[in-house]
Amino acid sequence: MLYFIGLGLGDAKDITVRGLEIVKKCDKVFLEHYTSILTVGKEELEKFYGREILLADRDLVEQGADNILDGAVEKEIAFLVVGDPFGATTHSDLVLRAKEMGIPHQVVHNASIMNAVGCCGLQLYNYGETVSIPFWTENWKPDSFYTKIAANLERGLHTLCLLDIKVKEQSDENLARGRKIYEPPRFMSTQVACEQLMQVVEKMETEEEKCRLSKDSPVVCLARVGAETQKIVTTSLDMGRQVEMGAPLHSLVIPGECHFLELDALKMWNLES
Repeated sequence: MLYFIGLGLGDAKDITVRGLEIVKKCDKVFLEHYTSILTVGKEELEKFYGREILLADRDLVEQGADNILDGAVEKEIAFLVVGDPFGATTHSDLVLRAKEMGIPHQVVHNASIMNAVGCCGLQLYNYGETVSIPFWTENWKPDSFYTKIAANLERGLHTLCLLDIKVKEQSDENLARGRKIYEPPRFMSTQVACEQLMQVVEKMETEEEKCRLSKDSPVVCLARVGAETQKIVTTSLDMGRQVEMGAPLHSLVIPGECHFLELDALKMWNLES
């Protein structure tokens, strides 16, 4: 049996009672360790769960998944995911592969940023397509995320922007040379996200293209949603480049057309308040 267990967004205690009961009885427990993080480390989880936890990085989950699946043929294996188990497409792939191998599975859901973002006051049913904003490099600056944001704005819908996470990543040089040397973890801040969006806006204005965003467009900066140190700030896209939100993880929301109750909610988080 393979169990997919959501851990929620805060700390070790955010796991559900059912999820914890399953973790305690399983033969082996894996923690997915590259699509998101909790505010506590592996050691804190092991102490609370009373179990040894094996970290599952991108290579293990995407290329060496058989190490997880083979064990679930005859034993009970728990696969822990920060947020909800289906917040990343990789986990859906694991379910499909388990099905192909005849391995039964169960899912224990939990809160994820996809629903917890409601804490900023914008109604969940008024959101459009969620977008991911990747870290730009000197030679790679994709801006397809803007196209999706613009499409949402045209329909009057809000946009949740998931910000890039780099865990156990290799530099281009080390990757080319086959050296297993990894870069320090990086987590995109709302400052970086706003900066990249502003560069898209400035480029479009320079090229006299119609742009759905401007430096004065409202944005909602969120940090550590679900944790005791949760922080929310409503500001402009331009000012968002300067707002310090503290430790990760961060998310960014671009509001669409707002109901008056949504506007009142956003005022609670105004930078000037």
